[in-house]
Amino acid sequence: MPVKIRLQRHGKKGKPFYWVVAADSRSKRDGKYLEKLGTYNPNTNPATIEINLDSTVQWLHNGAQPTDTARAILSYKGALLKHHLDGGVRKGALTQEQADEKLAKWLDEKAGKVDSKKEGLTKAQADAKAKALEAERKVNEDRIAAAKKAEADLIAAAEAENAEAPAEEVEAPATEENNEEAQA
Repeated sequence: MPVKIRLQRHGKKGKPFYWVVAADSRSKRDGKYLEKLGTYNPNTNPATIEINLDSTVQWLHNGAQPTDTARAILSYKGALLKHHLDGGVRKGALTQEQADEKLAKWLDEKAGKVDSKKEGLTKAQADAKAKALEAERKVNEDRIAAAKKAEADLIAAAEAENAEAPAEEVEAPATEENNEEAQA
């Protein structure tokens, strides 16, 4: 029975979530599987990958072939490196302690790279938020300045009307009195 290490899709439409499984190559994509090896969530940045390293390497030792995407995921998590180092131990090129040391060193370096990427993304997100807040503050200041200018223009227009209105008001009562006298 040929075994494949592949992804099994779960999650809702537009939000995929995958299980990494060892399955018979003849079974359906989301069908029956032999063992669940881990999960892969591409919706997060960086993608969240959880793999049971020992059982994955055991399947690789038994001849399971990963698909292209599963191979990339296993390589990212170090399963293929561990499989390779275990081959060196079986051949006598390395001792188990040397292989474990190399794997631990590689995993530490990888964790450092992932952490630096997370920090970079967090910093970029904080910078974008600060930039957006600055732009919003500028828009608010412009809007307040425009409102004050409009209010000052209204006050100036009202004062201009008031300056013209007293001259008209003096004439207006006289005309009303003249009109009343004319009517009487």
